[in-house]
Amino acid sequence: MACGVGNATSRRWAPRGTGRNSYVYLLRFAATGRDETLSAETSTALRVPKTELHIHIEGALEPELTFALAERNGLTLPYAGVEELRGKYEFGDLQSFLDLYYTGMNVLRSAADFTELADDYLARAAAQGVRHAEIFFDPQAHTTRGVALETVLDGLEASLASSERRFGISTELIACFLRDRGSEEAARMLDELLEHRQRIIGIGLDSAELGHPPGDFAAVFSRARQAGLRLVAHAGEEGPADYVWQALDVLGVERVDHGVRALDDHELVSRLARDRVPLTVCPLSNVRLRGVENLREHPLPRLVDAGVITTINSDDPSYFGGYVGDNFRAIERELGFGETALREFARNSVEASFLRESRREQLLSEIESA
Repeated sequence: MACGVGNATSRRWAPRGTGRNSYVYLLRFAATGRDETLSAETSTALRVPKTELHIHIEGALEPELTFALAERNGLTLPYAGVEELRGKYEFGDLQSFLDLYYTGMNVLRSAADFTELADDYLARAAAQGVRHAEIFFDPQAHTTRGVALETVLDGLEASLASSERRFGISTELIACFLRDRGSEEAARMLDELLEHRQRIIGIGLDSAELGHPPGDFAAVFSRARQAGLRLVAHAGEEGPADYVWQALDVLGVERVDHGVRALDDHELVSRLARDRVPLTVCPLSNVRLRGVENLREHPLPRLVDAGVITTINSDDPSYFGGYVGDNFRAIERELGFGETALREFARNSVEASFLRESRREQLLSEIESA
């Protein structure tokens, strides 16, 4: 598994990348909720090849595409336009985001809608250095509103099947259960997913965390493991450190999504570091959902200093102020991570992925030469 990012002193004073091509890059900071234009040379944060392990495809639904799909499907949105919708992206907590998130995805009706959504994400991700993405999708969020699982999969696959040729990004799909809909519904969804076993690489657990501990889904994850699926779960975003323990010891996950609340439990942090369990950290998301007041107070440096394997991801980039390269740029600017550390985050993302060995070695080589 990947190595750590180094101690605080070497991290904060590591030399920053200079690059060769000057350009103007638009970075929307989640900490301020405003757009800020930075004139700079191409930085390591954007240039270095990277893997994204925590991206909800429904969370890449930009307001412009929302309106386009609404028009295509004959739907009327309760917003005057794109800017009014974007202005709603101020959240008090995870649930306030989820309310808007599930409302927004109502415009996704046909396979073509999901194809266009995936294409839009891939184009943006490619521009920010992504070379492999393990993409979450929420099947229950669609089947419960009358969109068949096969429609969702067909639409996503129409994009992802050629993603490497068109965008230079290899892809895999991870189906996530909505924890607030309970384990019985998750078990029924697993039955349906197993009919499409070759179309997904793994399962995850997401949505409203508080009051819905991972342990409730032990039987579902056990069946998925027996079917050969890879296992991940959201834990320790808003929920307590105990949820991370449950994800590890009850569900048997290979990666923990978010996991920042693990810092509340010193023994858990030691466990994560010792067993080299990767966390898929989403800095801008944590700020937008009020997990931390601002990016300078983010716990990422403490996780790194404790030796926990951390990767940098975008979560729901349309809603949280940036794609994965934006997150890299933000931690570079606000937390002082230099070029050496940024490259190590990129290496971590490759090592923590479910890539085959040959592809993993290829991307690690690309990181070294970028």
